[in-house]
Amino acid sequence: MEQDYESIFPEKRVVYASFGLRLGAYILDTIILSIPTIAINVANRGAMITNLCINLVIGWLYYTLQESGAMQATLGKKAVGIKVTDMNGERISFGIANGRYFCKFLSGLILLIGYFMMLGDDKHQTLHDKLAGTLVVMA
Repeated sequence: MEQDYESIFPEKRVVYASFGLRLGAYILDTIILSIPTIAINVANRGAMITNLCINLVIGWLYYTLQESGAMQATLGKKAVGIKVTDMNGERISFGIANGRYFCKFLSGLILLIGYFMMLGDDKHQTLHDKLAGTLVVMA
């Protein structure tokens, strides 16, 4: 059976990130990502498919590289004081960050229910957190 963060580190009280903090981080990340994407869209006037592909790659790299990196958080998550971990409180791999990122599309596809699942979950996990085996905790 898989152990969780509390059983490995009983001396540390794990505080899971709230819906409000995660929403705030998302808004900040959206603002940050809008800067290069708007610049690219303006530079590539009319190239809608090219812009879409470039924007997807920028978003993918932004989230996966930062969440699997030393900070364990995007700039938005860092600003609100939260980070992404595996179920043991450790840094996630680039592969896990990829899976988590692409599972976000599934969370959003089902009328955002995958995101709102965290409201009824004791560890505040969204659908993409559950599928990737990740937690979002206070840093």
